[in-house]
Amino acid sequence: MALQLPVYVRGINNLSDARYCAGMGADGLIFTLDPALPGALPPAEARELSGWVAGVELIGEFGPDADLFQLLEVATACQLSRVLLPEAPLFIPGLHQPLPFPVLRETDLFTALQAQLDPDLAHELRSADFAAPGSALLLNLPATDDLAAWLPQLAALARQFPLWLGGALAADALPALLAAVQPAGLVLQGGHELKPGLRDFTELEALFEALEVE
Repeated sequence: MALQLPVYVRGINNLSDARYCAGMGADGLIFTLDPALPGALPPAEARELSGWVAGVELIGEFGPDADLFQLLEVATACQLSRVLLPEAPLFIPGLHQPLPFPVLRETDLFTALQAQLDPDLAHELRSADFAAPGSALLLNLPATDDLAAWLPQLAALARQFPLWLGGALAADALPALLAAVQPAGLVLQGGHELKPGLRDFTELEALFEALEVE
């Protein structure tokens, strides 16, 4: 299945999601690997799940207080190609050289809009000082009925950053959102199995179908 733009799926915690999303054309699977975060997977379980899929990027999500050396150890063990981090500080204690992989830097709409006026904040959000080239910004959209009012600002951000969008994404609103903003990619949200091997993909299926190349 060919999609209009790169897509990652976040919160992968079961084989049903991993296989379904890979089969629907997702470019990457995001596993929560920081034990301090809710729903975190042990690295061994993430490796087991990733072993059932091929041709997708493996991404690890870590929290703001993640231990740097543990992060690097887990990234190596799970063969991660990039990591998802929140608005971590510009200086990471103990880091004497850039991380060996790109960072998908998560922020909110207010902070991203502030970065348009604050060059120092914009520089920090680009993660250029502590990550390999190819880093990008993940902006989580709020649940709102007035998203159209934000489209010009989002389009301006997409011209300033390699901008990925996540958060409250609705299938019926995706065509207008993509046409107006032209983001670098989207981050969808995975879910939980009703029981082992049984998962309701109605919401994800609608999003993937809206993204399919016609």
